[in-house]
Amino acid sequence: MKEQTLPAVSSNQEIITRADMEILLEGFISAQDCSASSKRTYARQVRQYLVWLEETGRAQRMSTLSRQDILDYKQYLREDRDLKVYTVNGYLTAIKKLYAWLESEKIYPNIAGGVKGYRKPRGHRKDCLTADQLQKALGILDRSRLEGMRDYAIFNLMARTGLRDIEVSRTLVGDMRTESGQAVLWVQGKGRELKDEYVVLTREAMDPILDYLQTRGATSEEDPLFCSHANRNRGEGLTPRSISRLIKRILKQIGLGDPRHTAHSLRHTAITLAILGGAQPTQVQAMARHSDPRTTMGYYHNLNRIEEAAEKNIRF
Repeated sequence: MKEQTLPAVSSNQEIITRADMEILLEGFISAQDCSASSKRTYARQVRQYLVWLEETGRAQRMSTLSRQDILDYKQYLREDRDLKVYTVNGYLTAIKKLYAWLESEKIYPNIAGGVKGYRKPRGHRKDCLTADQLQKALGILDRSRLEGMRDYAIFNLMARTGLRDIEVSRTLVGDMRTESGQAVLWVQGKGRELKDEYVVLTREAMDPILDYLQTRGATSEEDPLFCSHANRNRGEGLTPRSISRLIKRILKQIGLGDPRHTAHSLRHTAITLAILGGAQPTQVQAMARHSDPRTTMGYYHNLNRIEEAAEKNIRF
């Protein structure tokens, strides 16, 4: 990237222009030690902040913004836009990183440093499905059609392995391999740059995929494992959003159309059913690819909370 000179911003400078901020944003993004995907997210989130500054007239006093402006932005995201806590915290993280970088470059004081994110809610944000609900969902799919075979294979795979929609969207045909005699699917996990983790494919998980691929026809190892069959983008890999919509549509068809049932519910379902089936914490952690074992143990604690509820001992 061509090196650019950052605009010098002093305390007595009256105006910082939007053009200045775009240059600063480019420098900020370049300085971040994270994945390309995270950089794009930060850039999008900071630009949303810049738009808000313009819409509220604060862009005219860009060089005199204070901590109160950041608090006002936080309130705007939560109350005016009605964004969820996790989403608001994501925006705040980007803004806090921006001002920390500006201060490190001696460009502007860190006015966001003391601003706290919202407390994350306890428990899981999405509900899991029962085994009967899974069977019902799979049973409504028309496997006589290629799209139906694909949708069945995707839904079934996610429910049996706990894969996220973005992980499914990244898989290629060649990612299905054998390790120590066992079929596995190599995946590029959340926040990862490489496909350096895998999930085990049981016969129940793999057979629908093989049936779909056989019906789909000749493929190479570099082809997406699951692709579009629509005329406008035939053969292209499914996006995370399209997979999410696909799962939501299936869930809605069986009466689970509320916001707590999404594609991520299948991940919670896989983990929960593995625990109920007798899997040990280390086994579940490996399947879910949790970097922190405390995340895995949270599932055990939630299940125990229900099964061993003190409330059940209250009698009068």
